[in-house]
Amino acid sequence: MPDKNTPANVLRTVTEVVLPSKVEPSGLRLVRRELAAPASGQALVRVESTGVSSAESAMRRDRYYGQPRFPFVPGYDLVGVVEAVGAGVDSALVGKRVAALTKTGGWATAVLLTAADLVPVPDGIGADEAETLIVNGLTAHQMLRRAKVRAGQTVLVLGASGGVGTILVQLALHAGARVIATAGPRHHEALRALGVEPIDYRDPEPASRVRALAPGGVDAVFDHIGGASVEQSYRLLNRTGTLISYSLASKLEDSTPMLVSFLLLMAKLAFWNYLPTRRHASFFNVWAGAGKPDSAKRERFRAVLRTDLSQVFELLREGVLTAKIAARYPMTEVAAALELAESSGRTALGKIILVP
Repeated sequence: MPDKNTPANVLRTVTEVVLPSKVEPSGLRLVRRELAAPASGQALVRVESTGVSSAESAMRRDRYYGQPRFPFVPGYDLVGVVEAVGAGVDSALVGKRVAALTKTGGWATAVLLTAADLVPVPDGIGADEAETLIVNGLTAHQMLRRAKVRAGQTVLVLGASGGVGTILVQLALHAGARVIATAGPRHHEALRALGVEPIDYRDPEPASRVRALAPGGVDAVFDHIGGASVEQSYRLLNRTGTLISYSLASKLEDSTPMLVSFLLLMAKLAFWNYLPTRRHASFFNVWAGAGKPDSAKRERFRAVLRTDLSQVFELLREGVLTAKIAARYPMTEVAAALELAESSGRTALGKIILVP
C-alpha cells in the first residue's frame, strides 16, 4: 500500500476501461496509464468492485443525456479501499473501505476522487454486496420516499429483476406495501418467495393483469421504460396515486435525439400534474440538486447521499435487504458483462459486478 504522504509527482499505473466512441460492447478498450498521487482534497481509491448498469448501456450508444464526450471511462459507482490521501484530508481514511457515486470513471483499477464524496462502508459488508446498493439502493430508497409508500398500499414495480428493481421490491415490502412487479418468467419463483406478485413483462396485456390484481388502481408505479409505458403506468394509478419515471429504456434504440425524448416526457408529466386530479407524476434523477462541485448545494447533496446510503447499508446489515448479484466478471471481460446486462431475455437477476 502506498504511503499516505506519497509525493504528488509520484505516479501509479492503472488499468481503465475506455469507451472510445459509439461502439458495440466488444469495442470497449482496456488502457493502461499513469495516475498521479492525490492532490489537495483528493483520495486515491483502489477499486475492489464496480458495476454495470443501464447508464453504461445508454452511454455506449451515446444516448445518456449529459454524458461526457468520447473517449471516457464509464462506471457509475464503485467500492474500494483508500490507499493515499492528499493535503487537507484526514489520514485516518487510509485503509478504509468506501463507496462512491461517480457517474463515470468507475471502471478502473484505481481512481482519484474528491474525499468529501466518499461514504464509509460499514464493517461486515463485502465490496460486492456494497456495490449492489450504491446507485441502485439510493435510487430505490429515494424514490420510495418521494412516493410516500407506506404500509397497506399497493405498488407496481416495472423490471423487478434489474438492479434497481430488486431493491425496490425489497424496500417496498419492508415498508409494508403490497408489491406487484413485472419480470421474466424465470424470476417469478424467486419474486414469489419474497412476497411479490409477478407478471410476465412479455404479457401482451400487462395492464389488464394489473387491473385484475388491483381493480381500484395502484398507489404508486415505478417506471424505467418511458415512452408509451409511462402513459399506461399513469392510467393504472388510483385517484391519489404517484407515478415515478426514472429512465427511458425504451428509447435506447430510438432515432429521436435523447434530449427531445426527455423533454417530451417532462412535458407529459407536467401536463398530468396540471390536471385537476390528486394524482402526481415526476421524473427521478439521483443527481438532482447536486449543484456545482464547490457549491453549498453540492454540500447538501453530499449530506443527503451519505445519510441515505448509510441507511441502506444498515438495512443490508440487519438482513432487511439481500444483495442480489446476477454475475461477477473480471474487468478484462467487460464486454461479456455488458452483453449480459443488455440481454433481451432479461436473464440477469440483480446487479452485474466488475472486479479488477
